[in-house]
Amino acid sequence: MSWTTMAILIATAVASVRGLPAMAGYGWASIFLYVLPAIVFMIPVALVAAELASGWKGGVFVWVKEAFGERMGFSAIWQQWIQNVVWYPAQLAFFASALAYVFNPALANNGLFTGLVILVVYWFSTLIAFRGVKAFAGVSKWGFIAGTIVPSLGLVLFAVLFLSSGGHSSLPPASQGPWLPTWTGLASIVLIVSNFLSYAGMEMNAVHVNEMDKPGKNFPRAIVLAAIIILIVFIFPTLAISVGVPASSINLTQGVLQAFDVFFTQIGMPWGTTVMALLIVFGILASVVTWIPGPSKGLLLVGRQGYLPPSLQKTNKNDMQVPIMVIQGIIVTVLAVLFAVVPNVQSVFWIFSAMAVQLYLIMYMMMFLAAMRLRRTHPDVKRGFRTPAMGLVGWVGFLASLLAFLIGFVEPEGSTMGQLGYTLLLLGGIIGLGIWPFIIILFRKESWLVSPPESHEHEPVTPPPSASATTTSGPTA
Repeated sequence: MSWTTMAILIATAVASVRGLPAMAGYGWASIFLYVLPAIVFMIPVALVAAELASGWKGGVFVWVKEAFGERMGFSAIWQQWIQNVVWYPAQLAFFASALAYVFNPALANNGLFTGLVILVVYWFSTLIAFRGVKAFAGVSKWGFIAGTIVPSLGLVLFAVLFLSSGGHSSLPPASQGPWLPTWTGLASIVLIVSNFLSYAGMEMNAVHVNEMDKPGKNFPRAIVLAAIIILIVFIFPTLAISVGVPASSINLTQGVLQAFDVFFTQIGMPWGTTVMALLIVFGILASVVTWIPGPSKGLLLVGRQGYLPPSLQKTNKNDMQVPIMVIQGIIVTVLAVLFAVVPNVQSVFWIFSAMAVQLYLIMYMMMFLAAMRLRRTHPDVKRGFRTPAMGLVGWVGFLASLLAFLIGFVEPEGSTMGQLGYTLLLLGGIIGLGIWPFIIILFRKESWLVSPPESHEHEPVTPPPSASATTTSGPTA
């Protein structure tokens, strides 16, 4: 695999238009709010995950298990799975907002409409996933193009056409800035924290590092190129939204389509917003269909090593983990009800986004600590790629994740829950959803080990000669 191919894979896994409206209100300062998390979080995640993946097969479960034992390993894979379950309602709330623009934009702020859309679309996607890999394998690529690339390029292109046709920009000239967000204490840090989830998933494609030619040299190049691509996809469309929509009017779930509405109205193409909404709807649907079986498959593989009851280890004729997907569907259903009963749709959208970030950050903190510990306890394990300055990279990533986790409990500006209610709801969700691996292990039985685990899932990876010959050595943590 070439380093450019790896860069594109990483960018495809990370880039999305869903979070753009949250940053668009900060205009030129949004650039800083994107770049800082990229430096202290995105790049460390990619580098550390590449070393772990090139030394041990089995993903985050094996990485953390080798460093800290089975309980922590099971907890790590659980957090990776459960955060994705919480992410579904937030993603589908964005879907509902785009769908509302096709029929009646006012429905985007209707909690009952949003909740029903989440339920219908999620279970429809789950039924598609039940049919196996062939049913959704080709959907991901075209969904990414239609739902991310086209809207991103469209925002920039039509913002330029909007301005050239005499439209008034809501974004002040670059010379006036401001280039840094106005400091408002913890609220300013919350802005940066909210972008961490935008970069989550960098570790997914690190498992392919041993398939690269000269990974020690080429993987860092892939990371740099991927970071540039991701920042371009994030920054320019965000600024385009700032051009079309005043900061005070940007809606967290509707912002992208608000901008398109302004642009298309100005250039005499009001029907264009409906086209873009349909493309975004297709892109989100493709994303959800693809992700529903993904993380749950990882949980299934771990469960079959004796960590889940036999009833949850079953698959259908298409080799799909139906019981686990039904469980995650029930959780999504409960969360979707909140959209129907809570008056402020944006507040619910934010709490789910924050909860997904918090759960994912727990997994990332485990991963950073595991990488540094394995450098000390397993120094002789051959790695196809070694993170330069592991101690520095690992601690920067861990401390950034820890700070983001703590600050994530601060109620964001615009929320109507109140600080105490926001914190208690977020904390209750994290504990209620994240504590289960420890409970499950407490009641685990020997009969749960239906089939013995494959030995290669626990053994270190031996890189091919070309990889080991070009390995760069970094200082131990």
